[in-house]
Amino acid sequence: MKIVVLYHPNSDHSRKIEDYARDFSHQFGHKLDLISLETTQGAEKARMYDIVRYRAVMAMSDSGQLLKAWQGPVLPLMNEVSFYTKG
Repeated sequence: MKIVVLYHPNSDHSRKIEDYARDFSHQFGHKLDLISLETTQGAEKARMYDIVRYRAVMAMSDSGQLLKAWQGPVLPLMNEVSFYTKG
């Protein structure tokens, strides 16, 4: 399973996302995939999974199935996200 984070890297909240990803990696040993919404890949992922509020954290199966998505300004608890890395 993988965790994907869609965000705007040139925004006020980019530092918070990058710190969250770094802390998550240190605490749980699993890297989050940070994807810029300013890229074609990021825009396509947002459209494909109907992400309309940013920032978005998505737990996905290895086949690309969306298992859980958190959208909006409040980041999910790291323990919640880590549950989806144990598959």
